[in-house]
Amino acid sequence: MISALILAGGFGTRLRPLTCTRPKTLFPLGNKPLSEILVDRLVKSGVERVIYAVNYQAELIMQYFGNGDKWGIDIKYAKEKRPLGTGGPIKNAQHLLDDSPFFVLNGDVISNIDYRDMLNFHMQRNKAFGTIALHPVEDPSRYGAVELDHAHRILRFVEKPEPGEEPSNLINAGTYVLDPEVFEYIPENKPFSIERKVFPVFADQRKLYGYQFNDIWLDMGKPADYLQANKYVLDHFLEKTHSSSNKKAFISSSAEIEEPVHINSSIAIGDNVKIARDTHIGPYVCIGDDVTIGQGCRIENAIIFPDVQIDSFSSINNCIVGEAATLGRWVKIEGLTIIGDYCTITDNVTLTSDVTICPWKTVSESIIKPMTIM
Repeated sequence: MISALILAGGFGTRLRPLTCTRPKTLFPLGNKPLSEILVDRLVKSGVERVIYAVNYQAELIMQYFGNGDKWGIDIKYAKEKRPLGTGGPIKNAQHLLDDSPFFVLNGDVISNIDYRDMLNFHMQRNKAFGTIALHPVEDPSRYGAVELDHAHRILRFVEKPEPGEEPSNLINAGTYVLDPEVFEYIPENKPFSIERKVFPVFADQRKLYGYQFNDIWLDMGKPADYLQANKYVLDHFLEKTHSSSNKKAFISSSAEIEEPVHINSSIAIGDNVKIARDTHIGPYVCIGDDVTIGQGCRIENAIIFPDVQIDSFSSINNCIVGEAATLGRWVKIEGLTIIGDYCTITDNVTLTSDVTICPWKTVSESIIKPMTIM
């Protein structure tokens, strides 16, 4: 049985306040949770069992995915009593895995890795203990680079090298195939980093390989990354999972749109959404279920969570609006502003330049410099 372990226990601190009320793996991308996109692709690649390594807000993940019947696979959960890093969760899930090689995926990465091809690559290396997916980037000094030999063996890791001193432009893409031997190198019930304490050992033993891929890869760590991931999903992933119309506009049949409304390309509109006339939507907009948008609004490059109410003549650009937030008339939000769940932004307020509003807050005055409202 082919299994995949998804590391989904992180706190998502860089995406607060949105992660105050949900785990990052359930963030919508094109109106589909990030982790469901991962599961769909794993199933299509022949994976039969998915194990979630969970900790923070584990119950929400378990409630959403259940036992996996909806996807025709077996889904199990390995719950941590405390954060265990990247290696500890693997050891914690050992009892749910068999003696076959298995995938490990960071739960906050969007990519189009060919999982089946990566597994075949690993199986063809008879002495491999592990294979790491490697992706080229323009500036490896932000991440750390990998040095390979002619046989694709990983020789060493260089953490955040100085520009010009990196051995390659290939970085760890957060997806692995591991043999069960890995369990012998990880202690039980202790925080442990597989990247720092196991992979270098495997590299020294010449038992660690690098699988290179060159297409989509995005680490959804910060708000700007989240918006970029939404763009990628709207452009590349939804074509195969939603019924589409012109301009890559994925619109639920239950949405009520009052003409005239300008619908641009690369958008997703959820169930029971109501949009009043003279409104401009897109490009790159995700609107969750049960959202109401008033007359004459303009929304571009934005993620709107479910149950949001947006009154007439408001403008949202390059922002994220949390669940059940309420925006008044003539509200203007831009510049990577994040509105937390259940917030209220009153009429005529402008928020710009990295403003963050924590859940349940009411804002009645404009803010035009970076600030967090707690």
